[in-house]
Amino acid sequence: MQRSRIGGRLLIGIIMAVVALFGYFSKTQVNPVTGKKQQVSLTPQEEVAIGLQSAPQMAAEYGGLYRDEKVQFLVKKVGQGIVQSTEAKDSPYQFDFHVLADPETINAFAVPGGQIFITMGLLKRLKTEDQLAGVLGHEIGHVIGRHSAQQMAQQELIGGLAGAASTVLTDSNSPSSGAYIAQYVANLMNLKYGRDDELEADDFGVKYMVQTGRDPEAMVQVMEILAEAGGPNRPAEFQSTHPNPENRIVKIKEAMAKYRNQ
Repeated sequence: MQRSRIGGRLLIGIIMAVVALFGYFSKTQVNPVTGKKQQVSLTPQEEVAIGLQSAPQMAAEYGGLYRDEKVQFLVKKVGQGIVQSTEAKDSPYQFDFHVLADPETINAFAVPGGQIFITMGLLKRLKTEDQLAGVLGHEIGHVIGRHSAQQMAQQELIGGLAGAASTVLTDSNSPSSGAYIAQYVANLMNLKYGRDDELEADDFGVKYMVQTGRDPEAMVQVMEILAEAGGPNRPAEFQSTHPNPENRIVKIKEAMAKYRNQ
């Protein structure tokens, strides 16, 4: 009887995994800018719509928009300068740039479709316009790379596989143990996807810096600023969505050599 129950759970788990994998690979689209094949859950038009709808809520979570119009104008000017001089101009995305009022949080992020934000907490730590361009170029890279849409598809896949694993691993004597193990593995996989996206966005950022005549060394300086801000107690890389700044610097320097020689 016990063996029969295990066999039944295994069969159900296999079916669930196959359905999740089929659903994931059926979402293949060609990136309209890079030409890269990706598994994504949204069309570019849906990304733009979601970004425009979510932007006010995202701003509200960081104290709203910073009230100094000169600061807002500077960030928009630098951001649009990158967009208008690179492949981003020919993308289907509607880029706009916003400074958030939060003076403590050190962050910049992009929502799907081209809405890009930087907090005053980070902006006030930057010392040059090129450093700002490096941050914004990185975030433009997230949009061009379709990372949000890609992560949504990946999370759907991982959720399906985690459910399949939970079904197979569930012990009738400890019903929560299988679910806990499966969820832990799923979380780590999601973190890895996040780190890969950050490194790809850094690569985009370096390319855009070179193409717009800015000094890509400024991106190394931004990493040093982030390392200093993170302090000695930041989490280990495998527990974080972002690679360690030191590791990002290595990859940024590799990208600098690549794009300067093109």
